[in-house]
Amino acid sequence: MNAATLHRKPARPFELLRAKDLMTHNPVSIRRDASIREALELLTDRGFGAAPVIDDAGRPVGVVSRTDILIHEREYVRHACPADMESAMRDATEWDLFPEPPLPEGFSVEVTDPTSVGEIMTPAIFTVPLDASVTEVVHRMLELRVHHLFVVDRDLSLVGVVSPLDVLGHLGV
Repeated sequence: MNAATLHRKPARPFELLRAKDLMTHNPVSIRRDASIREALELLTDRGFGAAPVIDDAGRPVGVVSRTDILIHEREYVRHACPADMESAMRDATEWDLFPEPPLPEGFSVEVTDPTSVGEIMTPAIFTVPLDASVTEVVHRMLELRVHHLFVVDRDLSLVGVVSPLDVLGHLGV
């Protein structure tokens, strides 16, 4: 939303507005099968705290947040070598050990995380239909204590998002 959006006069009275009038079109979303790294890059690059997760048909199926990623990172254990390697090294004689040559300076081994966004997302998403009234939108936000409602069409595909700033921007003050 930009300054011009905040100062425009509504095309019709505020109380007659619908979700489709309030929403930001084509919200940034992420696929359920995307990697954790892709989600983190999206959220960081765009400065978002969370993003809707969509299925192959474009329907919202959840929300992934930075908090979801942090919790996963705290609980996910990575091993660059097999867990039994340490005990094998303790039991081996020096003749049994043929260590790998060290990596060249500046190189490292990266352990990739196979977890998908769908595995860590919050599997709930709060939506409103395109024709929901402004009153319904505001009441739903207050009732659910959320800062964003996702707008879906008749096929339940994600088409927009409404934030409190979107609502305030249409007051015509």
